[in-house]
Amino acid sequence: MITIIPAIDIIDGKCVRLTQGNYKNIKVYNDDPVYVAKEFESYGFQRLHLVDLDGAKQKRVVNSKVLEKIASSTNLKIDFGGGIKSDDDIHGVFNAGASYAVVGSIAVTNSNLFRKWINTIGSDKIILAADVKDMKIAISGWQEKTELDLLNFLTQQQHVGVKNVLCTDITKDGMLMGASLELYKTIKKALPELYLIASGGVSTYREIERLNDLNVEAVVIGKAIYEGKLTLQKLSNYKLK
Repeated sequence: MITIIPAIDIIDGKCVRLTQGNYKNIKVYNDDPVYVAKEFESYGFQRLHLVDLDGAKQKRVVNSKVLEKIASSTNLKIDFGGGIKSDDDIHGVFNAGASYAVVGSIAVTNSNLFRKWINTIGSDKIILAADVKDMKIAISGWQEKTELDLLNFLTQQQHVGVKNVLCTDITKDGMLMGASLELYKTIKKALPELYLIASGGVSTYREIERLNDLNVEAVVIGKAIYEGKLTLQKLSNYKLK
């Protein structure tokens, strides 16, 4: 059964959401991410997707203190991403309390370092962020589009040990206009062994059902929760076949 993972995106220590990764289109939802995380936990959620948007832009981890506060205040298993570019970054993230490190750009820009992390830290603790636009990989907080084909890229990464992939369709993110179901269907068909986390655009309970039917293992939900399209109470009690 699909795992629902609520999301918190951080800028200047605040809980925010962007639209299609545009840093000029920021909406602040809460000044206290720890409060939001505790609320998620109070409804029975066990996972949290925490994104350091400042870090993604500055190419270094910036909001590790927020991670540390949430980790010390809750029992949530946190996957933390944004700005993880060095050994110090990734070890600092785990030392601050993350259960998983979400790494994207470095897999493209420094594949040797990424492979070292897979081998030394362990593939179970690393989630590859495959951010995609028009089936091409995007990096640097979605600011830079590459010519890397998504499926070819994921196949290569699987060969070096990647097991967990968070795939976000940038064109869908923050739009509340539906998830890229065909995209996830294509990935699962080509690479069924990957633990696939869907992200971007989910705004109805029916979409969660469809993702579950596609054997997608998990789904990250952010803006739909903050905008009241999906409620924590119903999500926490939602029954899937």
